[in-house]
Amino acid sequence: MWRHLLAGAAAGAAGTTALNAATYVDMVIRGRPASDTPQRSVEAIAEQTGLRVPGTGQTRDNRLTGLGALSGLATGVAVGAAFGGLRAAGLRPRPVIGAGLVGLAAMVATDASMVRLGVTDPRSWSAADWLADLIPHLAYGTVVATVLDAVD
Repeated sequence: MWRHLLAGAAAGAAGTTALNAATYVDMVIRGRPASDTPQRSVEAIAEQTGLRVPGTGQTRDNRLTGLGALSGLATGVAVGAAFGGLRAAGLRPRPVIGAGLVGLAAMVATDASMVRLGVTDPRSWSAADWLADLIPHLAYGTVVATVLDAVD
């Protein structure tokens, strides 16, 4: 079981790299800015839990940006580890289905938490917004599923 969890965590780290790369390519192609939802999510969590992100002005903003990025990495590794554990339990979908399942699970995990925190409302998203969220998560899922298949 530990081997599967660790392989899943490594696959999640690789998948997160793919997600970030796909996001940066989209930013280059469309000339769009980076999303601020990770930072706003960290800020909302801090407010709801009573924790304080130290600093003021740009210093605090930089900390929120760093914490937002780290939370994305942690989520990617955790989702990968979860799927590694599911593989140990016998879940081994075909590659395309596995890639979609992993990618959509990561997308739901992140988007649902941002909705709960009041950071975003997917009902207001345009088609471009949905694609900007979906494509990187499918890249994540593809890499995670491929790494897990290779480890087996």
